[in-house]
Amino acid sequence: MSQRLQALYGLKWNPFSPELPLEAIYVPPRVENFCWRIENALVREGGFAMIHGEPGTGKSVVMRVLAEKLERLTDLTVVSINHPQSNLADFYREMGDIFGLELKPHNRWGGFRSLRDRWLSHLQSTRRRPILLIDEAQEMSAGVLNELRLMASARFDSQPLLCVVLSGDTRLTDKLRCDELLPLGSRIRSRLATEKASTDDLLACLDHLLTSAGAPQLMTPPLRHTLCEHALGNYRVLTTLANELLTTAAHRELPELDEKLYFDVFAPSTSSPRRVPARQPNGAR
Repeated sequence: MSQRLQALYGLKWNPFSPELPLEAIYVPPRVENFCWRIENALVREGGFAMIHGEPGTGKSVVMRVLAEKLERLTDLTVVSINHPQSNLADFYREMGDIFGLELKPHNRWGGFRSLRDRWLSHLQSTRRRPILLIDEAQEMSAGVLNELRLMASARFDSQPLLCVVLSGDTRLTDKLRCDELLPLGSRIRSRLATEKASTDDLLACLDHLLTSAGAPQLMTPPLRHTLCEHALGNYRVLTTLANELLTTAAHRELPELDEKLYFDVFAPSTSSPRRVPARQPNGAR
């Protein structure tokens, strides 16, 4: 955060930055419940979970909250796929890298066996399955998703070896409905649909962001309501608009952010464009 923002408003951090500390992130009750189910059930029982919704509705934020909660647990391995669009060979390369194994992509059976042996060995020392987090999972190919399904369980699908959380937009849900991926879709044990937020939800999020940053009075109440009404039910749109206002207010050294600033920044220009005379046909007078 810039020193200007800190000096002007006494902020501990920029409340609208993507790089917020965990305590600054707004976690609705539905998200808290989903994280509890993963932490207290799925990591012990294994299997697949899914977060899905439109862009900007908080899927990646949920994944971050979930990851940080799980990383606090002892005897739990938490890893993530960073390149979901990989082909099958690169998928094995990344799986070997994140699980500390030297896999040879041309020997898929060897890689398959090595990963399962590692997970089975882990289960002998703890009842918590390794957890694999995959953001932007709609980018994964059907072949990779099916390979992951097959390697993640043993004993004729009666012994889950891994806990997998997929996160993606509506293309992921559409993909799991296709015939090739129906076996994976039927194994999703826990789901969280991130939906369009209500004005009250957005207002609660905005209040939390400002309070956690140490500046609950930074915005006037009318401005807060105006922002939430124009955010299209989207958390990302809300923070983008608010960050633009904060940057402008800091540049102008305003003591607080109000509706006048909002209309200065976002209201369309009321000046009418100069009318250009229509061209006359050749020979017209």
